[in-house]
Amino acid sequence: MKGNPKYVVVTPVRDEALHIEKTMASVIRQTVRPWRWVIVNDGSTDATGAIVDATSAGIDWIKVVHLEDRGYRAAGGGVIRAFNIGYSDVDDDDWEFLVKLDGDLSFEPDYFQKCLARFEADANLGIGGGAVYQVVSGVLKVDSGGDPPFHVRGATKIYRRACWQMIAPLVPAPGWDTIDEVRANFHGWTTRTFSDLKLVQHKPTGSADGNWRNAYKNGRANYITGYHPVFMLAKCIKRAAEEPILVQSAALFAGFCSGYLARLPRLADQETIRYLRGQQIRRLLLRPSIYG
Repeated sequence: MKGNPKYVVVTPVRDEALHIEKTMASVIRQTVRPWRWVIVNDGSTDATGAIVDATSAGIDWIKVVHLEDRGYRAAGGGVIRAFNIGYSDVDDDDWEFLVKLDGDLSFEPDYFQKCLARFEADANLGIGGGAVYQVVSGVLKVDSGGDPPFHVRGATKIYRRACWQMIAPLVPAPGWDTIDEVRANFHGWTTRTFSDLKLVQHKPTGSADGNWRNAYKNGRANYITGYHPVFMLAKCIKRAAEEPILVQSAALFAGFCSGYLARLPRLADQETIRYLRGQQIRRLLLRPSIYG
């Protein structure tokens, strides 16, 4: 890698006292250090705020922002509002890459060095990030969840500046971490997960909601994103055999339909929705698409 690309990291956290020290230790020991790291304590009611203050003391490239507790957890929208507040602190800086990083991850000291090398090798790569793993019964297992090849987990996203300027801002709603990638692909960028670069997520995805509520939330996120109903039906049928049998599939379908019943607003960007639906139909017809 030629030189050290300037990258900035924004980490929204809420009640991550059990894990945030692992994330901070991972970032602080990186072989290629962030130019700036903004941690936004989104109204935590546990010791998160005290931990990030103590750990960042004396480190001038880490800034901590404390927000008041709004009294509830806002799935999707809350994390992006906190992210946007953190991003406003670096908006005018001369950075090359922007990272959205969760506060329950740990990873190797050369993680960002290797990620940035992938961007250097592929000038068309707009969004990337490592593969999220979890420890299950003492064994490290990838938490793919049937992700399509263009998807990068919202817990760890790296945006190239030129791509970011085309797709920003992130949508403060469930589904934001698919909308950004669809927009990027629409504008000609590629997006992908670096499957050989591992991050360990110490809090299971959706654990704050429970399995049913998390799948229901994902179904509603698919509605907000603008999924084609036929593609969504095919997705639910494919998930029907996953354990526990029918539960995830039923929750996904219920969440998707709830958007219609509640007449929730969808993504206002009609061009992006048309592009996404076109790609989904191509996938159903077994034609080349962003789904593979």
